[in-house]
Amino acid sequence: MSMGWNWYIIALTALNLLGVAWLLWWTAKRRPGDPRPEETSHYWDEDVTEYNKPMPRWWITGFYIAIAFGIGYLIWFGGMGSIPGVSGWSSAQEHAIQKAAADARLEETFRPYQGQPLPALAADPVAMELGRSIFANTCATCHGSSAQGAIGYPNLADDIWHWGGEPEQVLQTVLDGREGIMPEWGTVLEGMGGPNAVDYVIAYVRTLGHSQEAVGSDFLAAQGKRLYEGVCVACHGIDGTGNQALGAPDLTDDYWMYGDSKESLYETIANGRHGVMPAHRELLGETRSRLVAAWVWSLSNQPNAEGAAGGTR
Repeated sequence: MSMGWNWYIIALTALNLLGVAWLLWWTAKRRPGDPRPEETSHYWDEDVTEYNKPMPRWWITGFYIAIAFGIGYLIWFGGMGSIPGVSGWSSAQEHAIQKAAADARLEETFRPYQGQPLPALAADPVAMELGRSIFANTCATCHGSSAQGAIGYPNLADDIWHWGGEPEQVLQTVLDGREGIMPEWGTVLEGMGGPNAVDYVIAYVRTLGHSQEAVGSDFLAAQGKRLYEGVCVACHGIDGTGNQALGAPDLTDDYWMYGDSKESLYETIANGRHGVMPAHRELLGETRSRLVAAWVWSLSNQPNAEGAAGGTR
């Protein structure tokens, strides 16, 4: 904060305190010619009179003491912008002390799980409860409380993983984040196949994962196959099964993160997508990230009797 803002705050505070003190003095003072307290001309039932008496002296004195206390409080604790108080106290320092104490308690709570592999954590009910709680506080905003995602946010409760579903791959996703980019291919495809090129590719993509015998008899899909093999194959592969190293999704399953309508697919191919999974290493730390990653991984991997987990992939 600049000194200009400091002086602004000081002046505003001083004016408020002086204004309150002046108001007390002005309203408590009786002046020549003022009517007596009982001369209000307000009567009820002939013998009930409204008085206009000044506040008791002890009450007014209490207000002055409160103003003096407020001035002392500001000087002691520092209420003048960024100018420190006499005591040296600051809210930032207090926050740092409380945060350090809370971090120490958390560190003690999470110490038993430090460096534990995800399958072992997935077999520990207490670790899973901690992981579920961390997920609810940190990840549910995007992926939902049940981890089933939404349009644009992947479902974490199934066995489809764009960046790989092995324990260390899931942990890396949580720790360091991911950035998935689908380039804009509309202009390129139209240059190769005309104004309907994107529609051709959509028609062919819809056949992936199904029998390819029908492609030859489907004009749109046949045109799309040629365009797909010229552009899309680099990331999604010749058979459309994708590439987890790039985060390129498998196009042969029935899961579409941005929706499977023609309009959604057109938007994806023509204008691209840019999905970002934030890194949580700094926010959660390694151990808490490990716990939440283990909980997410456990949603599609049930632990066996030995404490390892049997995967669905």
